[in-house]
Amino acid sequence: MKKLLIYFLCIILLVFCIPMMFTNQFKTEEVVSNQIQEEEPIKEKFDYGAYSTIHLLHTGTGEVETLDLDTYLYGVVSAEMPASYELEALKAQAVVARTYTIYKIKNDSKHENADICDSSLCCQAWISKENRLARWEEAYREAYWNKIEQAVDTTKGKYITYQGEPINAFFHSNSGGATESPVYVWGGDYPYLQTVTTAGEDAYTTYRSEVTLSKDELIQKMLEKYSNFTIDFQSQDCIKILDYTEGGRVKTLQVGNTQISGVEARSIFGLKSAKFQWEIIGDSIHFSVIGYGHGVGLSQSGSDALAKTGKTYDEIIKYYYKDVEIHE
Repeated sequence: MKKLLIYFLCIILLVFCIPMMFTNQFKTEEVVSNQIQEEEPIKEKFDYGAYSTIHLLHTGTGEVETLDLDTYLYGVVSAEMPASYELEALKAQAVVARTYTIYKIKNDSKHENADICDSSLCCQAWISKENRLARWEEAYREAYWNKIEQAVDTTKGKYITYQGEPINAFFHSNSGGATESPVYVWGGDYPYLQTVTTAGEDAYTTYRSEVTLSKDELIQKMLEKYSNFTIDFQSQDCIKILDYTEGGRVKTLQVGNTQISGVEARSIFGLKSAKFQWEIIGDSIHFSVIGYGHGVGLSQSGSDALAKTGKTYDEIIKYYYKDVEIHE
């Protein structure tokens, strides 16, 4: 009888203990699994050979910072294109910025101790992650930065070539409906940079702008560049557009006794684009401007408009740059 009681107690213990053992094992595996999932993935660096490391000049301080190429591009893409744009547009911008950087290093570095600088007036804009996050609304910071990283990381290793060489991948904010041939802007000619039209850019705030100058302000601005400048505002043709470029921008403008290019007019009068009309109203000259930037190469708002129609980043790139390949 005593032996039966002992056997009975042993069976009860086994019934209760075995499930506990398996439960603890599963819990341990679950904890380990969760820890693995929570760990940050290790990002592999792509070997770009001679272009893997970037020496970036900070124009505000004169300091030169060393970054790997794709880390540098996080700062470029986040500075150059709104993170609210479609991911495919951001990916196109990442490939274009990577290409522009490689081209500058290979062909046209302007800086003695650096490959490129952080100014859009000279090279291309760049901003640190800390400063970029601070300028975004808190609710969007994490999602926006993740989107920037995704645009760069998913296009890792890719840049644009023409006949096997990296292209001079110019880009701008808004073409105003049509891009421009560089011959009208800088005088150079690149077979892959041709005038193309883009629908949908008028939906962006960068599409339209206005500038108003007094007659005295216009005279002063012209005299700063042309010391013999004179103008008779009583004449009907005191300001006259003489001809236009292929992209619909002002090619040549007659202002008083002086002819200037549309590009010069943009600089002298502080216009966002060389695509403009003008009107004299009382003592003021009113400029109505379409587009934003020089108009050459990829249009950022145009890219976003194309992405909204379902175009992929490589289709966007090949729309704006003719007869090019994307180096894998």
